[in-house]
Amino acid sequence: MVGRHAIGCEGTHGVFPQCNLTCKPCYHSSDANKVRIDGEHTVREVARQMAYLRARRGPRGHAQLIGGEVSLLTPDDHAAVLHVMHDHGREPMSMTHGDFDYDYLQRLAVGPDGRRRFTRLSFAAHFDSLMRSRRTMPRPRTEADLHGPRRAFVQMFARLRREHGVRSFLAHNMTVTPANLAEVAEVAHAASMMGFSMLSFQPAAFVGDDRRWDGSYREITNDDLWTQIETGIGTRVPYAGLQFGDQRCNRTSFGFMIGSTWHPLIDDTSPHDLAARDTFLTNLGGITLGGVPKWVAALRLARGVAAHPHVVPVGLRYARGLVQRAGGLGALRHGRVWPMTFVLHAFMDAADVAPAWAMLQDDQVSEDPHIRATQERLQACVYTMAHPETGMLVPACAQHAVLDADENAQLRTLLPIIPVVADQCTCSTAGVPTLDGAGHGSSSNTCR
Repeated sequence: MVGRHAIGCEGTHGVFPQCNLTCKPCYHSSDANKVRIDGEHTVREVARQMAYLRARRGPRGHAQLIGGEVSLLTPDDHAAVLHVMHDHGREPMSMTHGDFDYDYLQRLAVGPDGRRRFTRLSFAAHFDSLMRSRRTMPRPRTEADLHGPRRAFVQMFARLRREHGVRSFLAHNMTVTPANLAEVAEVAHAASMMGFSMLSFQPAAFVGDDRRWDGSYREITNDDLWTQIETGIGTRVPYAGLQFGDQRCNRTSFGFMIGSTWHPLIDDTSPHDLAARDTFLTNLGGITLGGVPKWVAALRLARGVAAHPHVVPVGLRYARGLVQRAGGLGALRHGRVWPMTFVLHAFMDAADVAPAWAMLQDDQVSEDPHIRATQERLQACVYTMAHPETGMLVPACAQHAVLDADENAQLRTLLPIIPVVADQCTCSTAGVPTLDGAGHGSSSNTCR
C-alpha cells in the first residue's frame, strides 16, 4: 500500500515524554519522567516536526501525538497542538492511557467561549492488565477487570457527540505478553462491541526502561496473537490482502461489524477482491480522499472513474460479492453497521535495533541473518519520526531503541522538574502530620 495509496504513519517525539502510570513493560526511557510537561515546548516542537514531515512526505498524512501521556498536557495546550497538526495537513491521533475524565475531554473539544474547537477527534487508548496506577483500576488482575474503564472511555466520546456534535474515531491498543496472551480473544470479542473502530495488539518488546522488562516476552509469535484475535471474533481475519510495510512488523485487516459479526473488506482468498484491489491501486490509488470535504472527495473519485471507466464493472463485481458475503442487503439495512479494523504491530528489541541502525547509517549490510532481518524491517518501516535538525526521517523502532534515551537526557536539562521543598509548600489544616523545613514533624498541616 505504501507509495501506491498511503505514505504510512507519522509520530511526534521529544515533546512531552512524561507519563503518570507505572506499567510493565514500559517503553519510555528511564529519564522520561524527569522531564516536566511544558505546553510552549510541545507546540513549538510539534510544529517544527510537522512542517518537516509536510516538506518531505507531502501535504497529507496521519500523525500520532505521542511521546508520553497526552492528557498531561492542559486541554488548551492539547488543542493548540492538534490545530498545529491540522494546519500542516496532518490528521492527528492523540495517544493516551484513557485515564482522564469527561471534563478534560470537554475542555479540549470546546473552547472557553462555548464553541467547539473541532468537528472530529481521534484518540487511541491503551488498556491492558500490565498497566499500573490507573485511577479507576490501579492493579487489574485480568483483562476483564478493565472492561469498565474501556466502556467508560468510549461513553465519554458518545456524550461529547450528543452534547456538542463532535464526532470521534477511537482505537484500542493492548500490549501482549505470555501473561495475558490467553485473554486476547476475550478482549477482541468484548472491545469490538464497545464502540471502538480499531483494535490494535502489540507483542511486548525489550525497549525502553529495562527495569521493567520480563525475560519471557519473546515466547509469543505473531501467529499466536493473530489466532487469539480470530478466536475472539469467531471468524478468519484475513490480512494478506492489504499490506503496510514488512509483514514481520505489521498485519492489518480492514472490515466492518454488522451486529456481532465481523466481515473483511478484502478477503485475500477471493479473486474478485484481489482484482478490485489491484484495479483501484493502479488507476485510482493516487487520489487523496481523506482530509477534504465529502463533496470534494466525491468529485475527485468521479473524475478518476471518468478517466478510467473500466474500473466500474470491476467495482460492481466487488461490491456484489461484499454484500453477499455480509448476508445481503437485508443485513445491511436492518443491522447496526460500523467500521472495525484489526492491527498487529510487532516492535523490535533495542539490542537488535541498535547495531542494525548503526550499520545502516554507514551503508553497511550485516552478515548476521538476525541483524540483517532487523535492517530489512527498519528500511520497510511505515511509522516515521521527523528530525529536521539532522534532515532525517527515523523509523519508530530506531527512535525508541536508540534515540529516545539521549533525547530525554537532554530534555532533563532543557525542561527540569523543579523539586518542591517544605518551606515553599502551601499548607492547609488537615490533621495529618508532615515534615517542616527542618525535617521535623509539624502538627496538623498537609503539604500540597
